[in-house]
Amino acid sequence: MPEQLTHEPPETRTGWVVPAIVQAGIAVAVFAVVGVLAGVVWEWLWTPPTGVVVDHQWLLGLAGLRAEFSATGVYVVVASVAGLLTGALCALFLDRAELVTLVAVLVGAVLAGWVMVQVGQALGPADPRELAETARNGTRLPSDLRITGQIWPPRSIRDPSPYVAFPAGATLGLAVVLLGMTKRHVE
Repeated sequence: MPEQLTHEPPETRTGWVVPAIVQAGIAVAVFAVVGVLAGVVWEWLWTPPTGVVVDHQWLLGLAGLRAEFSATGVYVVVASVAGLLTGALCALFLDRAELVTLVAVLVGAVLAGWVMVQVGQALGPADPRELAETARNGTRLPSDLRITGQIWPPRSIRDPSPYVAFPAGATLGLAVVLLGMTKRHVE
């Protein structure tokens, strides 16, 4: 008698799709919320350098130029830590489909980095370059919160590498949990 082939019912074969989509949506939403919180922390930790208006142009002194980089440095630290922790939490609690989690974490981390920049800049001081156009000579204005090498708005496209901080941290956190704390045992 020939062996009978058994077929899985269609609901078993596709039963993972809806939970995986929900899992991915939760991961991206969590990253968006963390991006908002990270933007608030970024603005809170940063101290703006002050420049002076001369002939309707905003100028920074040597100390101000050094301090201007601090916005990028603080962004990288906050984004890396937030990404690391969020990626690890997603790996711990959203582990139904690891590949779906990986893609969702990467998409969510990119979104979180963008949201972090938008929130931080919205909370920070206005662009002193624009304010200098109507300000009198000698007016002291604080710098705006921005990343050196910022892509949007297009002020400077020198170095987009700070934007890698959130996805890199998230991927590291995800990898540590998935590879180091796996539930499956090979026998």
